[in-house]
Amino acid sequence: MNRFNFMKFLAALCCCLFISLAGFSQSRSTHPIQVLVSPDKPDWTYEPNEEASFSIQVLKHQVPLNDVEITYAVGPEKMTPVNNGKLQLKNGTAVVKGKLSAPGFLRCEANVTIDGNTYRGIATAGYAPQDIQPTQKLPDDFQEFWNEAKAKAAKIPMDAKLTLLPERCTETVDVFQVNIQNAMVGNRLYGILAKPKKEGKYPAVLSVPGAGVRPYAGIIDLAEKGIITLQIGIHGIPVTYEAGLYADLGNGALRGYPFFNLDNRDSYYYNKVYLGCVRAIDFLYSLSAFDTNNLLVWGGSQGGALAIITASLDDRIKGLVSIYPALSDLTGYLHHRAGGWPHMFNVTNAPQMATEDKINVSAYYDVVNFARNLKVPGFYTWGYNDDTCPPTSYYAAYNVIDAPKELYLVQETGHWTYPEQQHQIREWILKQFGK
Repeated sequence: MNRFNFMKFLAALCCCLFISLAGFSQSRSTHPIQVLVSPDKPDWTYEPNEEASFSIQVLKHQVPLNDVEITYAVGPEKMTPVNNGKLQLKNGTAVVKGKLSAPGFLRCEANVTIDGNTYRGIATAGYAPQDIQPTQKLPDDFQEFWNEAKAKAAKIPMDAKLTLLPERCTETVDVFQVNIQNAMVGNRLYGILAKPKKEGKYPAVLSVPGAGVRPYAGIIDLAEKGIITLQIGIHGIPVTYEAGLYADLGNGALRGYPFFNLDNRDSYYYNKVYLGCVRAIDFLYSLSAFDTNNLLVWGGSQGGALAIITASLDDRIKGLVSIYPALSDLTGYLHHRAGGWPHMFNVTNAPQMATEDKINVSAYYDVVNFARNLKVPGFYTWGYNDDTCPPTSYYAAYNVIDAPKELYLVQETGHWTYPEQQHQIREWILKQFGK
């Protein structure tokens, strides 16, 4: 594409990334009472056996409170605390300490109850996170399994059906609900395609979803700037119904879907999901308007996992953005440390889920084992305070990536992003495609 169109592509893509990130960023609650927990090192990062000191303050209307009792707990994230109790703030501050002897994350949590309401604060010290290694095993036939699965799925006719959505179309963009056949006859994948009406060749972006069940609006403003966009769902149901239907499915038939059929590697729920991401790329390549030279994939949480997995499975992807990826190092809990969302082997789920068959099957779907095979550049961003996708788990995946990679770390973030992270994504895209 010429430089003018390329710059339009970058500007539009950045706008789309902002929208996409906002869609799966967790809102940060604001209250008149704040519990601040602060490590004693500005970068929150320590060496094994180095003591971390956490100061705790309670603010009301941004003014520190004195003589307030707090409860605290310190220990490896998601694990039983090794130190917990109650403390009275003195001169507005309490201090608790702890350390780890091996790479990992040490979390300090503080709670205070005021006027019947409980408020929480956390800070997480990273201990040599760059040295965290996976607990998940790599099956000997991992690549063979997925090559065969892709080859089998590729034989299934795409049978693409596009339904124009006139109410979403604009003067310059056509918007469709896409309905294509996925990994087996009768299994469907749905999404929203937005593409410029004007004839020409356009780059494309694939947006892979965070966890849950929801409708999708499509990324229309990006298409207005000359980018084909495909925003997919993963559950094989149309993505244009009223939101209440998806809430009913999420609380009913699809409740706990990441656990479905985990004892069978061929029919585990994510089998059709991973293959569906590849089929979405097949569909994009079937479009005469796609220029085939510029294809990016991105997502956050479950979508962060799918971005890595899709780029690993399909070399037609040229780059990826992954934000706090889920499904990483799932077996961590079986080795006395935090494992990835959906926490299938934690202390609550292990009695039912930690069978030999399910543990073995998890290895074929763990982000760690896809990360080992990445070949394309990627941009990654997250923080240390993530309660949903523990940093222990996604560092286990990040550390095995041999492809070009860049991490933008914002220590205090949890399962959400700052505008600064979105800006860094823009800069990374400029660096990758500005050549």
